[in-house]
Amino acid sequence: MNTIGERILGILSDTHGLLREAVLEKLRPCELIIHAGDIGDQTVINQLRSMGNVIAVRGNVDRGPWSADLKEWEYLDFHGKTIFIIHDLSHLEIDLKAAKVDVVIYGHSHIASKEFRNGVLYLNPGSAGPRRFTLPTSIAHLRLVEQHLIPEIITIEEN
Repeated sequence: MNTIGERILGILSDTHGLLREAVLEKLRPCELIIHAGDIGDQTVINQLRSMGNVIAVRGNVDRGPWSADLKEWEYLDFHGKTIFIIHDLSHLEIDLKAAKVDVVIYGHSHIASKEFRNGVLYLNPGSAGPRRFTLPTSIAHLRLVEQHLIPEIITIEEN
């Protein structure tokens, strides 16, 4: 249950055209859903948008007319926290300090991670799509409580 004043971002990446019901269930309490690329097809975006507000960036597999409006990166303010979203972290070309970025959300590697570097949270939700190698499927929640960022990696159990 959400605490008073808590805001939750739902974050996923690398769905590659597969959006599990278990992922949708974990995204239901989220105020905003962020997809960090490699969406796979329009159906995934449509399903997410039916749940609420979605911000998505283009990944390396997102091609064709359906993805034409997706940007390579997005920059947003989430209740006073600046968030930069990009699919492949190796393509990050901005000065995070100058841009006053609090969080970088990315995907591409399929490996979930959360770490603070030089005061910036780097958050990769892992892959919510088809399993790759022995990596688990996962998403992330980013909670904002009293202006404190609390990242959580959520493993999705396979049925």
